[in-house]
Amino acid sequence: MTQELADTVDEAVRSRPATALRPYVAWYSGYRQRGVAPAVHRGLPSPYLTFILTLDEPLTVAGHPDPAQPADSYATLLGGLHTSPALITHDGRQSGIQIAVHPLAARALFGLPAGELAGVDVPAEAVLGRASARLQEALQLARGWPERFAVLDGALLRAARPSGRVPPEVVRAWRALRRSGGALPVSALAADTGWSSRHLQDRLRHETGLSPKAAARVIRFDRARRLLRAPGPPPRLAELATHCGYFDQAHLAREFRTLAGCAPSVWLAEEGPDAAKFRNVQGGAGTAAPEWEL
Repeated sequence: MTQELADTVDEAVRSRPATALRPYVAWYSGYRQRGVAPAVHRGLPSPYLTFILTLDEPLTVAGHPDPAQPADSYATLLGGLHTSPALITHDGRQSGIQIAVHPLAARALFGLPAGELAGVDVPAEAVLGRASARLQEALQLARGWPERFAVLDGALLRAARPSGRVPPEVVRAWRALRRSGGALPVSALAADTGWSSRHLQDRLRHETGLSPKAAARVIRFDRARRLLRAPGPPPRLAELATHCGYFDQAHLAREFRTLAGCAPSVWLAEEGPDAAKFRNVQGGAGTAAPEWEL
């Protein structure tokens, strides 16, 4: 074994949070890489908030979903739902834990609706104060991934404050969108909640950061790209389009270019199962996480 290979580290560990946290958090993804090739990763739109606590190096965001937001590096990051990709770079080294947070849990964990984070990335301390730095320090002192995940469980359980301020109609609409894979029209969601379409749009955008139509697009896209990246031979795009509720393959390709910034084939070549250049929450298999339940 060459010294270069001996010095290479390439770890990726995914874990579910403690049972009491699962209404708030879908999963944890720990990653640590050393001695790998520098790379650029597309942080894709998804139905989860992004919460990252780095371990050694800061996270470098070269391009945010909002192109007006300048590139920056972050020791901790909290990002809202978005409809365009972020560009994340590393120089061959990166490490941290990414936490997938259900958007309707933002009030309980962060004390604000997810709509206030829509389309932006901020240092987590801008929302959580010194608590985020203390949590990061505890993670840096922990020995191994199981201990780090246990530290996260304890900190998030202490922080969680169930909130009744999320309207039950919003919860109902969000669950229906998730269950349908983004297939329900706004009119059907509104009829189910008893609200007008306009009122539902305003309230869902306030609580999640996305209108019902945008949320449906993101949910549908997230499902498609997870299935595209699942282990095994990639599905035919025409079959994937039909399975995920697109009109046809061309519709899927257009949505991919809009939401990912590239064609499905390009993204698969860059970040498919055989291109493990980034280890984070979006690098996981194609299974979906249980939805927010409170």
